[in-house]
Amino acid sequence: MAALAVLAAAAAAVSWDAQYVLVGTVKHNPTIDALEAGIPDIGALIFATLGIALALHAKRAIRARTLNIACVAISLAMNALAAAPGWRDLAIWVMPSAVYALASDTLIGVVRAWVIATTRDTLADDDATPMAIVGGLFLWLLRLALAPPSTIAGFRRWALDECPIAPGRKAPPRPARTSVINPGSKHGGPTRQPGKQARLLGLAAERYDLATLPLKQISRIATAIAAEISLSPGTARRVLLNHVRAIQQSQPDRPSLEQNP
Repeated sequence: MAALAVLAAAAAAVSWDAQYVLVGTVKHNPTIDALEAGIPDIGALIFATLGIALALHAKRAIRARTLNIACVAISLAMNALAAAPGWRDLAIWVMPSAVYALASDTLIGVVRAWVIATTRDTLADDDATPMAIVGGLFLWLLRLALAPPSTIAGFRRWALDECPIAPGRKAPPRPARTSVINPGSKHGGPTRQPGKQARLLGLAAERYDLATLPLKQISRIATAIAAEISLSPGTARRVLLNHVRAIQQSQPDRPSLEQNP
């Protein structure tokens, strides 16, 4: 955190100079130019501080982290506009703010993981962060450009699985099934293979005793199995958690394994 403070001060000083030059070309008032040039960097510092404060309480701080990145994006845009034409000048002007954005958002995530680790004796799973969301969106757009039909079909399946059918209510999970030709069948007729959600539950039951599995371990287990069967991690966690809870609640003689943080 001390290193981030030094980095933030250095990045702010560098980007302020570029922003001052840009604002000065429009308003021609040194006092106003100096004040307005510092607004994006001060905003980023405020939201990064709020994100760290929320992370110390094990909160994801998605809003604070998103607004921190938004302020940095404003600073990057102003620096890019103030730079001279050419890739070299552009890289020199925008590099400090970009490094600060990566460092500050990563620090907030590490602080939250550390807090959860000290209270639950287990390291928190990686959650969606603003930087990860931007990277995921870029990769999705790249896939959309390379394979539009399958990408759109996958997006439709994801929307049907994840989006609510009414406020606060989702459709019941229905495992997808695919038809395959069974060579051993007398007439070569189609047989059914279990869908991804059914495979998830089957693999989890093979590897773990779901009746005694602590609920705090489900997120890690579901994420690992989802990667093996190409299932959405969010869907895997939700399906496995509901399945394990149903199993454990059907055994009233067993104590609840869910632990408060």
